[in-house]
Amino acid sequence: MFGGNYFHSIDDKGRIVIPVKYREELGSQFYAVRGMDKCVSLYSCAKWEEIESQLSGLATTRPKERGFVRLMMASVSDCEMNAQGRVTLPPHLRSIANLQKDVVVAGAGTHVEIWDKERWDIYNVEQGEFEELAKDFDVKL
Repeated sequence: MFGGNYFHSIDDKGRIVIPVKYREELGSQFYAVRGMDKCVSLYSCAKWEEIESQLSGLATTRPKERGFVRLMMASVSDCEMNAQGRVTLPPHLRSIANLQKDVVVAGAGTHVEIWDKERWDIYNVEQGEFEELAKDFDVKL
């Protein structure tokens, strides 16, 4: 499970450093895709295979399912981490998530998310108080 968050910058070549804590579980090769809430999601090869399997089970005769699969698969990019732990994020994904300079790399359980720092801050405010949010779920903390 991926957890924690880290503050980084994207360099002029579109590269970002993947935190050491995430490197082993992600692997040297992984997938980057459009994420929910305007972020970029990174998945290990094994997890991405599970997602592809789920996507292939959606009905292409249903417009919403077809559209979701189309947008997801059109955004997917295979990535390779270099020896310094950096990865180049493709321009189309940086554009979708408005990733320009300051970013947050956050663990999201099954995957890693990369957020524009300003958008991350707004998202956290929009979520409201943690205690109030937790009331909606049956999780024993």
